[in-house]
Amino acid sequence: MATNDDLAAVLEAVDSIVPTLRENGRAAEDRGWLLDESIELLEKAGVFRMAVPRRFGGLDLPLADQARVITEIGRGCPAAAWVTMVWVTSTWTATLYPDRAQEEVFASGSVKISSAFAPTGVAVPVEGGYRLNGTWKFNTGCKGADWDFTAAMVRNPDGTEGEIMALVPMSDLKVVDDWDVSAGAATGSATAVAEDVFVPAHHAVSFEEVMVSATGDRSNMGATGRNYGLLSFVMAECAAVFIGIARGAYELFLERLPGRGITYTDWTDQKLHPLTQIQVATAANKIDAAEALSTRWLSLLQERADAGEQPTDEEKAIVRGQTGFAAQLAKEAVEILHNASGGSVIRRDVHLQRFHRDIQGFSLHALANADVNLELQGRVLVGLEPGTVFL
Repeated sequence: MATNDDLAAVLEAVDSIVPTLRENGRAAEDRGWLLDESIELLEKAGVFRMAVPRRFGGLDLPLADQARVITEIGRGCPAAAWVTMVWVTSTWTATLYPDRAQEEVFASGSVKISSAFAPTGVAVPVEGGYRLNGTWKFNTGCKGADWDFTAAMVRNPDGTEGEIMALVPMSDLKVVDDWDVSAGAATGSATAVAEDVFVPAHHAVSFEEVMVSATGDRSNMGATGRNYGLLSFVMAECAAVFIGIARGAYELFLERLPGRGITYTDWTDQKLHPLTQIQVATAANKIDAAEALSTRWLSLLQERADAGEQPTDEEKAIVRGQTGFAAQLAKEAVEILHNASGGSVIRRDVHLQRFHRDIQGFSLHALANADVNLELQGRVLVGLEPGTVFL
């Protein structure tokens, strides 16, 4: 298992590269993908080893520690945090695959895996595995990934269907250069395409089993402290991205504040205005509230994993609601700070505007939508079924 020294070392390394990640943000946005320097610095910091099992040379950090690191990365670059969240949660997902697959994926001790949960592919059973065809849009990080999770519908010879998550080397997929967006531009969330790709049987698991860590043929089953519920795990790390972005925006606002006046007024120092003081306090409290709320779901998920149990559907629905609410608080904090920054904030050389645009874009993700997540939580709080299998 991981040690406190492992976490401290990663956090210290990430903290030291936050300024570089931030400075690289505009160039990465123009490029439509993170700069190689940023990825290399994250690699050197040990970020991409966080979810790799210890037996393969990884750090095997628990969920809460991974979330702390992702939050720190978010302070430096929203896109880098989002990509890291996708790669790290996907790396953890690979630990649910058969030992044979894990040995192949984790051979180097550090790995970058992208994922696409929408089943927009078709897998046809053949001897030893499947033939995969499909197209997966919004495939974050696929430009720099080693592997890709691709969700696909299985068409069996008897006419029945099922859903699998196929783990495919990126070298077997084509990447379409179609990522042209106004937010999250540096995430490189392009489209990946599979054309008659063979997927070995041990690289494919049923969607139902992977969602509840019930996959077999692996030695790390049971109460290992790492068998979390998949979607709750993803939501927890997604919320960490939002909190990190908000913390970064808060720092950037305070850095710009000294010496700034309020145009067309007699106020020569904005920080002396009561409204500014209220805005800063409100933003700070929203960020702190989001982070404090995160301790609820992080503790719950770790307790369940330590006991070798999955959270109940009701608990998973509550986690979705709480993470969605925390993301909303973080977004509101950034909006307050952005709105208090004056017209000059729209300059592209002002980092705060990118933090604002990126968090707005990320909040539109189907899993981050506050209203959807709060509805699920509200349903179980009033005694109804969650109303979805995506828990």
